[in-house]
Parts: sequence; structure tokens; C-alpha cells
Amino acid sequence: MTTSNSTGNLGSKLAPHVEALKKQGVEVTPDASSRHLHNGIDTPLPPADLHGSYTNNRPLPTEGITERRAWIIGSGIAGLSAAFFLIRDGHMPAGNITFLEEQEIEGGSLDGAGNAEDGYIVRGGREMEMTYQNFWDVFSEIPALELPAPFTVLDEYRIVNDADKNWSKARLLENQGQIKDFSTMDLTRRQQLEVIRLLLARKEDLDDITVEQWFSGGFLSTSFYTFWRTMFAFQNWHSVLEMKLYMHRFLHLMDGLNDMTSLVFPKYNQYDSFVRPLMTWLKDQGVNIQYDVIVTDLDLDLDTGDGTRTVKTIQCHGGDGDKTFNVGARDLVFVTTGSMTEDTAYGDDDTAPRLKDSDKAGRGSGWQLWRNLAGKSEVFGRPDKFCGDIPGSTWESVTLTCKPSPLMDKLKDLSVNDPYSGFTATGGIVTFTDSSWLMSFTCNRQPHFPDQPDDVIVLWTYALLMDKPGDYVKKPMPECTGKEVLIEMCYHLGLTDQLDEVLAATKTRIALMPYITAQFMPRARGDRPQVVPEGCTNLACMGQFVETHNDVVFTLESSVRTARIGVYSLLGIDKQVPDIYPGQYDIRRLLRATRTLNNNEAFLGEGILRRLLGGTYFENILPLGPDEDPADLHKSGLFDNQLQVIRRLVEENHTLDEAKGWVQGILDRLRGRG
Repeated sequence: MTTSNSTGNLGSKLAPHVEALKKQGVEVTPDASSRHLHNGIDTPLPPADLHGSYTNNRPLPTEGITERRAWIIGSGIAGLSAAFFLIRDGHMPAGNITFLEEQEIEGGSLDGAGNAEDGYIVRGGREMEMTYQNFWDVFSEIPALELPAPFTVLDEYRIVNDADKNWSKARLLENQGQIKDFSTMDLTRRQQLEVIRLLLARKEDLDDITVEQWFSGGFLSTSFYTFWRTMFAFQNWHSVLEMKLYMHRFLHLMDGLNDMTSLVFPKYNQYDSFVRPLMTWLKDQGVNIQYDVIVTDLDLDLDTGDGTRTVKTIQCHGGDGDKTFNVGARDLVFVTTGSMTEDTAYGDDDTAPRLKDSDKAGRGSGWQLWRNLAGKSEVFGRPDKFCGDIPGSTWESVTLTCKPSPLMDKLKDLSVNDPYSGFTATGGIVTFTDSSWLMSFTCNRQPHFPDQPDDVIVLWTYALLMDKPGDYVKKPMPECTGKEVLIEMCYHLGLTDQLDEVLAATKTRIALMPYITAQFMPRARGDRPQVVPEGCTNLACMGQFVETHNDVVFTLESSVRTARIGVYSLLGIDKQVPDIYPGQYDIRRLLRATRTLNNNEAFLGEGILRRLLGGTYFENILPLGPDEDPADLHKSGLFDNQLQVIRRLVEENHTLDEAKGWVQGILDRLRGRG
């Protein structure tokens, strides 16, 4: 299929509308949180957060697209997605796109490597769910890894997850392998108010505030926070602004936080599941990729007098020496700023990892490139806010390659299906709540690698607290060999009397990552650059360290979103990138989340809602309790009980004025004024 170089050749019948759309202009990144939803003559475009097929229209090619070139620095999921959108929506010939990749393989932080003999390794994975509009848009068109044409990665993903619901039966463990109750969030009324107060807070009021500064000490010991921090890798000293954004982004998943029923997982590791098929498609289209190329700096034309900033050259070096790539004024440059997995230190059974230059933050090329850009202009942000505190952004993971042993027998007890069956095993991470390292492990669907032998299981374990000695191995985790980490894990599973058998059947590979949660560090406005920084005419920033209206970091969706915004903005494509999924505005999700935060008990006012809506068309919006069915919505007991509670509250205040004052006091506390 040939692509027109000009919208003028698209036909006279559409030409007037094409010109009208150009004059009207399209805001690429609409902000749903700052708009009042309505229909009117002032709403020609879809709502900012509309998802679905109507947003999947193909934009027209922009003028001169076949003569433009694109340079993509880094081939992580953001860079790969940028190339996809350049081809599909930008109509750029694939041969005009060149990747400059530092490593000898694509994928960035989405890695997966090794073999059964030497041990497999996955530095980490990303939680997946159904509402990643931009991510699933890409993979709804990429050919499947194993199914024949015309099936896609999304088709394959749906078959696996629709047939195999994810859930956990052992989310929390204690006392050397005993399952701990994880049925509720374990929040008091006051702690629930702390959560509500954060949801009500304005984003601009949370600059540089940490989680532990916002929440009480009691909150940080609740099951809710244990679920939260171990699932998303939050630390007490991380940004409470990011925690707020997470709550809004994933509010629709709140009732699946404890048992992992909100998640969907790929069949294999995320490199084989996503990077391989996407890179195969891009290479088939004709993109170019140069490996072993480290980009050190971008030469910008800053002396234009009109505030514009234009990339002129790309400075880099590789195995064959220094290189300079010239960039035309209408060419495009996409750069992944920073890196979560740069400067990773590795270890194995008998070797503990050792960080290089552990006292010098941001030495790697991804961080240094961002620092060089930030030195040219403040519009590129402040990278040291994120890479300047290595102890605050470090944790370690260990991948276990396991033959049959008592460890596998214990794993079967904690899994929802036989781990060798190919179906869901642990359903996500299992956390040892009494671990001084705050250690967790997971067994995803097996095989985790396509070439994995039938008698091998791949586990993954990590911990959040890097400075505390273990409970059995009396050393901090980063000082331990792989065998010592495995021994500590076996202690918490109650397997210390069978260590020899487990050690003989297990290979360990360690990854100690100094910036793995750098994206969560406390931040303020201006610390991260915009996707297209102010004044930049041909440069876009992508990945986990750029600004978006409402999306969160540490997800595949945010990487794909930033790439898409960059492509649309630089090419002037008249199409919106939808804001985050609007689950936070869905009354059904709000009511369900309210009950979940209230430890699955009826919240104050729920009885009134049942009295009003029970038996009507809208009764389906009402949440059900754990042992209830829809018929229970018609019973009056809850309404009568809650009415008595309200009457007692009013009577205890004696007068109507006092009652009003009590209500106003509650409102003031919610708003942070009390």
C-alpha cells in the first residue's frame, strides 16, 4: 500500500473537512481532571478520557512525511512504541526510522534471558491490567507470538487470561510459611479518612511530600499499605503525589488489590511476550537499528532568538569509535530520559552483587544524557531529584531456576493450580509480612520462557528493605550471595531442615538495581520535562521520567503513552491521546472501592442507598458484601441499623446547630483544614 505525501491528494470530498480540522486544532493531551463533562457545540472532539473503538481512528499523513527521518535513542518499550506510531499513525516509511541502542539487544528494562543450565534471569516485571488503552492499541495490531496470522498479541493474551482467571490464595505469609488473613484492608475509620483526604488533595499541593509525611505511623502498618507497597514497590520515603496518582489511576481495581483478581498476566516473561513480537514487526517493516551505540549528548540550536530549541546533531560512541549523526530541522529525535535498570549489578549462587561507583549517582549513559540536556536548559527538568539518592531508589531481585525439590512441594501448597500445569500459580507476589527485608516472591504461569524444560520452574523474588539484616541470614540482602538469599527465603517458608535438597536443585541469578524506583522519588513541578519540552521543535522525551497530566509511572502504559504523545505532537497529528481510564468517575467503582476500604463492611449511608435504589433499574450499582446476593439489597435491616446510628449521632450533639458543626468538622478534616 502506498502512502500519500500530502493530505491534498485525499480527494475533494474530504478536503474541506481536512482543512477545517487543521484550523480548529486538536489538543493532543487533553486533561480529563480539569474539565466538566458535557455535550455542546463547544465539544466537537470526544471526551478527554473516552476509550474504545471510536478513538482508534487512523489520522491522515502530514505534509512531507516521506522526506522526514526519525532517530530513536533507546529501544525499550517506549522507543519501540514510538516507531510503531510513526509508522501506523504518522505514515512515516519504516526505512526512515533508526534506533540507537546502547546494549546488544532491544527491550531496555523489559528483559528476560538465560537458560535452564546457567539459570534464567528477569530483573523485574510490570503489573498488567485491562484498561491500558495505548498499550493494547499497539498490541491489537502486532502479530501473535505463537498463533498464526491474522491473530495478534492481544488475541493471544485474551485467550490465556479469559480461560485462566488470576487470583491468589496466599497473598500474605507469616510464621515460616503460614497463610495470614488478607481478606480485608485492615483500616480504621481514621486511616480511611487519611486515604480520602489524599484523594481529595490537589496535585499541586503535594510537591516533595513523602508517603510517611502524609500518613500516620499506624497506617503504614496496615494490610492495605502492605498490599500497596509490595505490589507497586513503594517506599515510605517515596512521593505521596505518585501514590495519589496511583489511587486515581487504579481505583477501579481497589477490590482486587488484596487477592490479585484485578491483574492479567502474559503467558511468558514480558520480553518474549511483548518485545520480541513488536521488534519482529518493526524489522519486517524495515526499521534500522544500530546496537552498541551510546548516545552521549544532543547538540541543540539554542541561539535562535525566538525561544526554540532544535536538535542539530547526535553525539555518540560505540565499538568502532565516536560518531556524529546530523539531524535535519524537520527530522525527529526521541530520547528515553533516565533509566530504572541502568548500572545493574549482578550476582549468582556464590557471588554477591557489587555496585560500581555506588557513591556517584547517575553515571550511566541514560542518566548522563539527561543531565547533559538539563545543563542546557531548565525545560529538561532536574534529573538529580531522581538519581541522586541511590539508597532511596535501590532494591534487589533474584530469579530462581528450580528443579523438583521441597521448595516446589511448598510452592504447590501456596498456588491456586499446579505450577507445572501452565495455569496461574501464585497469582502474583506472596509477601512474608514478618520478613525484616520485606521479602516477596512470585511464580507466574509456567513455562516462563519458551525454551524452558518441563521439569523446571522459574520463580522471582525481591525485597524492599536493603539496609536490614535478614531473619536467618544475618546480613542485608545486597551483601548476600544467591544461595544466602535462597536460604533466607526457605526460612520464611519453613524449609530450613531441607536446605541441602533445595540448594542442590536451584540456580540463582541476582540483579541489584540502584535506580529501580527512582521514578517514585519525591518531586515537584518542573522536575520532569514535558514530553515535548517548551520550545523544542524536533525533540521528544519518553519513558518513566517525563510529565503527563494524570498517568502514573512504572507501567508499560505510561511508556507507550509518552511515546505516542511525542509522535503526535512533533508530527502535528490531529488526534487526541486519551487520558487515563475514567474508572475513578464510575459510581459503581466508587461505591465498591468505598466498601473495600471499609474492610468489606457497609459504609455509612449505604443503607440509605439500598432503600432508594433497591428494586429499581439502578440497583446494580450497589456493592454487595462478601456473603450477599442481589436479593439482600431488598432487606431493610442495614437501612434501619444505619438510621439508628445517625439518630444517635445527632442526639449526642443535642441541638441541630451542634449537629451541623459536627458535619462541618468532618468535611473540614477531609479537606485538610481541620
